Amino acid sequence: MKIFLALVHKDEDSAYGVSFPDIPGCFSAADTLADVVANAAEALDLWFEDEAAIQPRDLDSVSTEVAADLRDGAMLIAVPFIQRTTRQKRVNISLDVGTLLAIDAAADEAKLTRSAFLALAAKNLIIGGPVGQH
Repeated sequence: MKIFLALVHKDEDSAYGVSFPDIPGCFSAADTLADVVANAAEALDLWFEDEAAIQPRDLDSVSTEVAADLRDGAMLIAVPFIQRTTRQKRVNISLDVGTLLAIDAAADEAKLTRSAFLALAAKNLIIGGPVGQH
Protein backbone atom coordinates (compact mmCIF):
# COMPACT_ATOMS: atom_id res chain seq x y z
CA MET A 1 0.00 0.00 0.00
CA LYS A 2 1.20 3.49 -0.86
CA ILE A 3 0.10 6.75 0.73
CA PHE A 4 -0.39 9.75 -1.55
CA LEU A 5 -0.78 13.25 -0.17
CA ALA A 6 -3.77 15.16 -1.47
CA LEU A 7 -4.48 18.87 -1.26
CA VAL A 8 -8.02 19.71 -0.18
CA HIS A 9 -9.59 23.10 -0.95
CA LYS A 10 -12.98 24.29 0.22
CA ASP A 11 -14.52 27.49 -1.05
CA GLU A 12 -17.73 28.83 0.41
CA ASP A 13 -20.81 27.28 -1.26
CA SER A 14 -18.77 24.58 -3.03
CA ALA A 15 -17.76 20.97 -2.61
CA TYR A 16 -14.39 19.97 -1.23
CA GLY A 17 -11.94 19.88 -4.13
CA VAL A 18 -9.08 17.39 -4.03
CA SER A 19 -5.90 17.36 -6.12
CA PHE A 20 -2.73 15.31 -5.92
CA PRO A 21 0.54 17.24 -6.16
CA ASP A 22 2.33 14.05 -7.26
CA ILE A 23 -0.26 13.30 -9.96
CA PRO A 24 -1.15 16.34 -12.06
CA GLY A 25 -4.56 15.83 -13.64
CA CYS A 26 -5.91 13.50 -10.94
CA PHE A 27 -8.78 15.25 -9.16
CA SER A 28 -11.70 14.43 -6.92
CA ALA A 29 -14.48 16.19 -5.05
CA ALA A 30 -16.79 15.46 -2.15
CA ASP A 31 -19.83 17.17 -0.71
CA THR A 32 -18.84 16.33 2.88
CA LEU A 33 -15.53 16.13 4.67
CA ALA A 34 -16.42 12.56 5.66
CA ASP A 35 -16.39 11.52 1.97
CA VAL A 36 -13.14 13.23 0.96
CA VAL A 37 -10.73 10.34 1.59
CA ALA A 38 -12.98 7.65 0.08
CA ASN A 39 -13.62 9.74 -3.05
CA ALA A 40 -9.93 10.61 -3.35
CA ALA A 41 -8.99 6.92 -3.04
CA GLU A 42 -11.47 6.12 -5.82
CA ALA A 43 -9.85 8.80 -8.01
CA LEU A 44 -6.46 7.15 -7.44
CA ASP A 45 -7.90 3.75 -8.40
CA LEU A 46 -9.30 5.16 -11.62
CA TRP A 47 -6.13 7.10 -12.44
CA PHE A 48 -3.85 4.11 -12.07
CA GLU A 49 -6.04 1.89 -14.24
CA ASP A 50 -4.42 3.61 -17.25
CA GLU A 51 -1.20 5.00 -15.81
CA ALA A 52 2.04 3.45 -14.59
CA ALA A 53 2.62 3.26 -10.85
CA ILE A 54 4.69 6.05 -9.30
CA GLN A 55 6.28 6.59 -5.91
CA PRO A 56 4.60 9.27 -3.79
CA ARG A 57 6.82 12.01 -2.40
CA ASP A 58 7.35 12.63 1.28
CA LEU A 59 5.42 15.15 3.38
CA ASP A 60 8.23 17.74 3.44
CA SER A 61 8.55 17.82 -0.36
CA VAL A 62 4.83 18.13 -0.96
CA SER A 63 4.32 20.65 1.86
CA THR A 64 7.02 22.89 0.41
CA GLU A 65 5.42 22.77 -3.03
CA VAL A 66 1.92 23.65 -1.78
CA ALA A 67 2.94 26.04 1.02
CA ALA A 68 0.99 28.96 -0.47
CA ASP A 69 -2.19 26.84 -0.70
CA LEU A 70 -1.76 25.72 2.91
CA ARG A 71 -1.35 29.35 4.05
CA ASP A 72 -4.59 30.16 2.21
CA GLY A 73 -6.54 27.52 4.16
CA ALA A 74 -6.11 24.32 2.16
CA MET A 75 -5.11 21.14 3.98
CA LEU A 76 -3.13 18.03 3.16
CA ILE A 77 -4.58 14.59 3.75
CA ALA A 78 -3.11 11.11 3.41
CA VAL A 79 -4.90 8.91 0.87
CA PRO A 80 -4.14 5.19 0.80
CA PHE A 81 -3.69 3.50 -2.56
CA ILE A 82 -3.92 -0.28 -2.81
CA GLN A 83 -2.51 -1.31 -6.16
CA ARG A 84 -4.62 -3.91 -7.89
CA THR A 85 -2.97 -7.01 -9.24
CA THR A 86 -4.42 -9.82 -11.28
CA ARG A 87 -3.05 -12.38 -8.84
CA GLN A 88 -5.26 -14.03 -6.28
CA LYS A 89 -3.86 -15.69 -3.18
CA ARG A 90 -5.71 -18.26 -1.13
CA VAL A 91 -5.53 -17.64 2.62
CA ASN A 92 -6.84 -19.47 5.65
CA ILE A 93 -8.61 -17.37 8.30
CA SER A 94 -10.54 -18.22 11.43
CA LEU A 95 -13.83 -16.53 12.30
CA ASP A 96 -16.55 -16.95 14.89
CA VAL A 97 -19.39 -18.96 13.31
CA GLY A 98 -21.92 -16.19 13.99
CA THR A 99 -19.67 -13.67 12.27
CA LEU A 100 -19.20 -16.00 9.31
CA LEU A 101 -22.97 -16.43 8.96
CA ALA A 102 -23.43 -12.65 9.04
CA ILE A 103 -20.70 -12.21 6.41
CA ASP A 104 -22.32 -14.80 4.17
CA ALA A 105 -25.74 -13.16 4.52
CA ALA A 106 -24.32 -9.72 3.73
CA ALA A 107 -22.34 -11.11 0.78
CA ASP A 108 -25.48 -12.79 -0.59
CA GLU A 109 -27.44 -9.55 -0.24
CA ALA A 110 -24.69 -7.66 -2.08
CA LYS A 111 -24.54 -10.43 -4.71
CA LEU A 112 -20.86 -11.04 -3.95
CA THR A 113 -18.86 -14.10 -3.08
CA ARG A 114 -17.59 -14.37 0.48
CA SER A 115 -14.06 -13.62 -0.72
CA ALA A 116 -15.13 -10.59 -2.75
CA PHE A 117 -17.17 -9.26 0.17
CA LEU A 118 -14.28 -9.65 2.64
CA ALA A 119 -11.85 -8.00 0.22
CA LEU A 120 -14.23 -5.09 -0.37
CA ALA A 121 -14.91 -4.66 3.34
CA ALA A 122 -11.20 -4.65 4.14
CA LYS A 123 -10.42 -2.15 1.38
CA ASN A 124 -13.26 0.13 2.47
CA LEU A 125 -12.05 0.09 6.06
CA ILE A 126 -8.51 0.92 4.92
CA ILE A 127 -9.67 3.93 2.90
CA GLY A 128 -12.29 4.97 5.45
CA GLY A 129 -15.35 4.26 3.35
CA PRO A 130 -18.49 2.28 4.06
CA VAL A 131 -17.93 -1.44 4.57
CA GLY A 132 -20.78 -2.97 2.61
CA GLN A 133 -20.88 -0.80 -0.54
CA HIS A 134 -19.11 -1.06 -3.87
